[in-house]
Amino acid sequence: MNVENSITKPVKAKALCVAIAASLAGFMAPASADTASDLEALKTQIAALQNSIAALEQKQAETAKAVAPANTVTAGTTPGSFKLPGSNTSVKFGGYVKADLLFSDSSAGAGSTTDQLLVPGSIALDNDTEDGQVTLHARQTRLNFATSTPTAWGELKTFVEADFFGANGNEVVSNSNGLRTRHAFGSLGSLLAGQTWSTFMDAGSLPETLDFGGPVGQLFVRQTQVRWTEAFDGGSWSIAAESPESFLTTASADGGANSVTDDDKVPDLVARLDFNTSVGRYALAALARDIRVDKDTGADNQWGGALAAYGVVPTVGKDTFQFSLTAGNALGRYMGQAVFSDGDVNAGGELNLNNQWGAILAYRHFWADNLRSTLALSTARSSNPSDTSDTTTRNMNESADTAHLNLLWSPVANTTFGFELIHARRETEDGRKGELNRLQTSAQYNF
Repeated sequence: MNVENSITKPVKAKALCVAIAASLAGFMAPASADTASDLEALKTQIAALQNSIAALEQKQAETAKAVAPANTVTAGTTPGSFKLPGSNTSVKFGGYVKADLLFSDSSAGAGSTTDQLLVPGSIALDNDTEDGQVTLHARQTRLNFATSTPTAWGELKTFVEADFFGANGNEVVSNSNGLRTRHAFGSLGSLLAGQTWSTFMDAGSLPETLDFGGPVGQLFVRQTQVRWTEAFDGGSWSIAAESPESFLTTASADGGANSVTDDDKVPDLVARLDFNTSVGRYALAALARDIRVDKDTGADNQWGGALAAYGVVPTVGKDTFQFSLTAGNALGRYMGQAVFSDGDVNAGGELNLNNQWGAILAYRHFWADNLRSTLALSTARSSNPSDTSDTTTRNMNESADTAHLNLLWSPVANTTFGFELIHARRETEDGRKGELNRLQTSAQYNF
């Protein structure tokens, strides 16, 4: 039953009748003191009825406001979010579907993930390659959800995201691929805990590429951490303790890189400063790591560190120049792309840390509001031991370079089509080289 219709409508009808009667009396009755007195009385009654109606309408509105949240879904505090009935938590679902078609002039072999994204550290050397490879996949497709809840200690936020770059699927029939965790973290005020981008890296300064692997010189790590962030005028500072893991090149028969640490003693430690200025956004970060090796021949450990600088600089119109520069003797796995290890271990179990550095320079240009291009040039270098008679040293990567050039078109919101040219090379310590040229086209639909 509609409370407003059942209560206020009869009252309004009665008030209308009284007003009509008063008007007729005013026209038909002769002017006299008594008539004037009656008219004033009628006006008083009408005013009283109008006040009663207003009070009833206000009560009805308050009743509806109190009842509605318990029975309806309402808008959340962030765009695209909603609140469930009886909840003050805003929930938002997102992600995208992305299909990629790649043609490479060399191949890592059937079923290899390196045919689906750029991994410079796995580029075939010399003539150890197949001639050409066409690959289609939708593994970058992504799903996520986020929540936000106000509390007395600040905003309580959570974020969970997954894609399909988990276990390799089967291309014979179903092309199924395993779901894997990308992000899974929560934050309350200044405290964040869970898996997300390392505090040492800056995702916002990475160039826009269709290639899922990205430039060789990038820092690219997602891992579990505990982080504290405080804002200051013009920026913020952060400190974090993050998951430790040593990725080492060992004295094996093939000199392959293996993760051989078993007893990590200290988390990776990171400090960072972010600055937002009128001439761009910049960040500085420092990393300290306890690199360890545990083998039958004994254990060894060394402390190492690295520094990084990032920037996104506005230029003309919507164009931006992006850069990242990093150097140190504990970069290793943080540089990603399977190019360098954290260090090498000789036959006697002794650990050696190598100086490494990487750089990315990128420019994004808007040809029109819905048409843009990015040119990204990147390099990475390592000062490995010079003894190439040792198998371990001989097979280590000494350098790698990549170049990306693309054209991306967004004809409507949340949709991007594009193609990208990719060139990559690597060289090992003993002088062997490998190159890769690739054309990638993509279609991405965000939701």
